[in-house]
Amino acid sequence: MAAIVTPISQNWHWKQRDASVASVLDEVNSSWSPATSFPSEVHVELLKAGRIPDPFIGFNEHDVQWIGDSEWLYLTKFGLPGQDRSFKFAELLFEGLDTLCDVYLNGKKILYADNMFRTWKVALSGEDLRDADNVLFLHFQSAKKLAKELEKQFGRVRAGSTNLGDPSRVYVRKAQYGWRWDWGPELMTCGPYRAISLITYNAHIESANTRAHVSAAPALSRSLKVDLSVAGEASAAKGAKVVLKQLDGTAVREEKVQQVGKEIVNWDLEGKVDLWWPVGYGSQTLYNVEISLLGEGDVVLDTVAKRIGFRTVELIQEPLEEADRYGTGTTFLFEVNGVRMFMGGSNWIPAHNFLTQLTVDNYRAWLTLLRDGNQNMVRLWGGGVYEPDVFYDICDELGVLVWQDFQFACGVYPAHEEFVQNVKQEAIDNVKRLRHHPSIALFCGNNEDYQMVLQWGGIAELPARVLYEDVFPSVVAELCDPPIPYHRGSPYGGKGWDTADPTIGDVHQWDIWGGKEWPWQEYPFHGGRFVSEFGIPAFPDVKTVDYWLDGNVKDRWAQSKSMAQHDRAGAHERRFAIVMNENFRLTSELETHIYNTQIMQSEAVSLAYRAWRREWRGKGKQFNAGVLVWQLNDCWPVVSWAIADFFLRAKPVYYTIARELKPISVGAFRTVTQNRENDRPKQFYEFGAFRSVSANIDVWGQNSALEPRKVRLELSFVDLYSDWTESKTLDATLLPNQSTELVSMRVPGPQKPQDQNAVDSSHSVVVGARLVAADSGEVLARYADWPQPFRLVDFPDPKLDVKVEGEKVTVAVERPAKGLFFTVDEEGEGVLGKPEEVRWSDNAIDVFPGDPQVLEVRGLAGKRAKLRVAYMGSEHGSVVHQQ
Repeated sequence: MAAIVTPISQNWHWKQRDASVASVLDEVNSSWSPATSFPSEVHVELLKAGRIPDPFIGFNEHDVQWIGDSEWLYLTKFGLPGQDRSFKFAELLFEGLDTLCDVYLNGKKILYADNMFRTWKVALSGEDLRDADNVLFLHFQSAKKLAKELEKQFGRVRAGSTNLGDPSRVYVRKAQYGWRWDWGPELMTCGPYRAISLITYNAHIESANTRAHVSAAPALSRSLKVDLSVAGEASAAKGAKVVLKQLDGTAVREEKVQQVGKEIVNWDLEGKVDLWWPVGYGSQTLYNVEISLLGEGDVVLDTVAKRIGFRTVELIQEPLEEADRYGTGTTFLFEVNGVRMFMGGSNWIPAHNFLTQLTVDNYRAWLTLLRDGNQNMVRLWGGGVYEPDVFYDICDELGVLVWQDFQFACGVYPAHEEFVQNVKQEAIDNVKRLRHHPSIALFCGNNEDYQMVLQWGGIAELPARVLYEDVFPSVVAELCDPPIPYHRGSPYGGKGWDTADPTIGDVHQWDIWGGKEWPWQEYPFHGGRFVSEFGIPAFPDVKTVDYWLDGNVKDRWAQSKSMAQHDRAGAHERRFAIVMNENFRLTSELETHIYNTQIMQSEAVSLAYRAWRREWRGKGKQFNAGVLVWQLNDCWPVVSWAIADFFLRAKPVYYTIARELKPISVGAFRTVTQNRENDRPKQFYEFGAFRSVSANIDVWGQNSALEPRKVRLELSFVDLYSDWTESKTLDATLLPNQSTELVSMRVPGPQKPQDQNAVDSSHSVVVGARLVAADSGEVLARYADWPQPFRLVDFPDPKLDVKVEGEKVTVAVERPAKGLFFTVDEEGEGVLGKPEEVRWSDNAIDVFPGDPQVLEVRGLAGKRAKLRVAYMGSEHGSVVHQQ
């Protein structure tokens, strides 16, 4: 018989465990509630049944904590497919049980699952199964309770601060963010959160490893090897058929072989298949490998299909030829198909506290947003989950490289034998599942575990080093052919576990906003070879705020209890106050405050991308090879570091990052000369008194293409307080795959200083830079450098002229405008928090006189909507068009 996979997805029921019933099995015949969907989580079922309030609204999170302290049951009945008993083997496959679960089949306990991240297989005998009405019964216990019991047994350890969950979380293999994080609620879920299947067979493909090889550059020769392991009656398997197909179904090559095992095919595919490239460097060409297990007379016993791509990926850590401000050290860069690429991207957290609520469309929308923002890498952070297959499938399609953390974050994890063996199998399950994806660029041992030990001090040992330095690298090396790079932790580098050495490995830059609470203007001077985390938080869209307020008008102000409930960042009150007071005028008006926090985030993060990408200076001088912002997304409606909020509403920072990561970008940096030698060191712009001897502007261009580009640099100098303007133009060539310094000059102003000690008038001058294609005149990139801090700038009325034609918005000004951020209020928008269907090609723009900008707004045409815009000087915003 052919193997049959039967999803067990129908007729599920659930209930809370009744502690008064002695045996859990005695509850089978009690009262149950039907599950609304499957896979399932108990919070979702309770919410849909109207038995709990929405934990994402108001203070409701606190009213549902009892759920995590309780035990929960799930039950269904299933029959054999067609009541056919011709099979010799059977197994139940559990793709994800969250987290502690006793599994019973027809009253017999067949599994104890204690790891949310593992795939569990249970072999069954014919006696275990009935033709019909097999009772599958799941008993979920409290992960919180077990964690505290294990903590008593093995000892209390450090694991983050109070806003990173109870430290006992380290003992249980459950998604760490669910215990509470500094951007997420404490919602201890449980349930069968991924698929369950019955597999019946005589012989069955246990695993198929498709090894898509590409030789080193410049040859880049392609080949395919396939390994096939069989479960069940091995003698029934007489061979296999392997077919490589294009996605349209056209066969590239096929072969029928007489054996199973290692390397059943080894095909030279030179000239027959194309390479897979990350976005921006070529096409994302994918192929299907279809494998059929053959029995006597070529009867098909089982089939497996995998989608693959042909590429090489290497993590290059080699000595630099020159020194930067930090010294020499080594690179930390990714090379794909022989091409060294600057990585610009985001960190990813789970996009919902209830994972079953995420659809394929949700994943595609998030990852498309990232890709459309000119990002080419996503880092899956170590406190979430290994995402489902569809996540990586979409990354393959979009050309987004994946940095995959193993699921350890911010703690001193244990290393007793049972724990290590459990985690080793977790690693094996997930590496096997993910290794064929061409998007997988790196496996990383943990998030900030080394850093935390150094930060806290007084901790002599990190027991889980055996995982990060032995188990994980061994699993990755053994299972990944072609090889996939491994990095033992993020951040990691330097001597003695040093996680802050900017000359080696990767760094997390949290001394700005957190840590030392430096001003954001310090970003250019505190980078590293690869910045894999950094960020500044901001409020989400006001409609998202109104969602969690749910009509609570008395709390509709920035420092209210409701706002604090939805802002989990450590010391956020003080940290927000410092950076906001330094840079913006105080306000008690909510919409203005929201806008100011968003501009703060936008200005700070885009400065970091701009300055650090500048350090991608060419071979031997690749001082910074990647910048990944914390974070792309949210798991609930919240004030956070996310660049788009829970409802997929992009904040201004999303658009400014996108401009910094365009294939061609332009950057500028103003350095102000101190008034006197004993003034505060390193002033930024006119910081403090708006009086300086002089200011210098450095301008550079960035070109990620592999060919040089001839451009014209156009500089505009506009005084905010007079009619004075000046311009400068020069021709230049942007070197390939690196930054190019274009000009360094004194910032001119309306008044000409008579001597070197006179006060300079550049404090009120905005500098606009455009890169224009030398051949076509097309505007390739823009950037505007404004005096700072913004609280001391008297922003002029720009005399906005906004024209809307279909799905195009044209913006012109008479005076410079800073931070124009457009939003659309749809008439009859319905549910509060419903994400807009409109998508902007660009937003959060600075506009100069004589340089109108055209924005494309997909989905705007035909809508009954109001177009609003806010900008510096008019932060609350106003309606500029209604249709």
